Amino acid sequence: MSDFIYLASQSPRRRQLLEQLGIRYELLLPDPGEDTETIEQVMGSEAPARYVQRVTGLKLDAALARLKQRGLPPAPVLCSDTTVALGRTIYGKPQDERDAARMLRELSGHTHRVLTAVALGVGRRRLQALSESRVTFTPLSRADIQAYVASGEPMGKAGAYAIQGRAAAWISHISGSYSGIMGLPMHETAQLLRQAGRAAT
Repeated sequence: MSDFIYLASQSPRRRQLLEQLGIRYELLLPDPGEDTETIEQVMGSEAPARYVQRVTGLKLDAALARLKQRGLPPAPVLCSDTTVALGRTIYGKPQDERDAARMLRELSGHTHRVLTAVALGVGRRRLQALSESRVTFTPLSRADIQAYVASGEPMGKAGAYAIQGRAAAWISHISGSYSGIMGLPMHETAQLLRQAGRAAT
């Protein structure tokens, strides 16, 4: 049995969180021509929890196919996806600065949910977990939003913000998993790894 797992994620935050758990990993990243954007498209009036679990499952399918295609040694494969939701509205990664500003305006002064799904492929088994947290933003001024968007931090982040970055100044309350809001809920991930015989150290 291998003593490492594959992490199929380009997120440096997920790498950092796995390292915090003491888990050895190898990156299993998409090929340059691989279509990763289509996977994240919302289907109709899909509920946020269903959406994030479906996307994570598709990411795992793609990663397992990649593993087989590359002829790499077998090991568990970990995938994760995070989305922000206000009511049933899903906020993924902003397409551009204007889109990031729109998201922040809509989240301003409200409590939203952050849903992170985790999936682990172990041989023929698939293990899954879902973390749901709530984040309350204080009202943001137009100047706050413009300055934050100009910093570049919102790009590539679900909901156009990073809780571990400058946006922390506007978060008055959180309930749930801080690491889940960052992108990899450590409690749920550790449980899945334990089920797979990879206890975190």
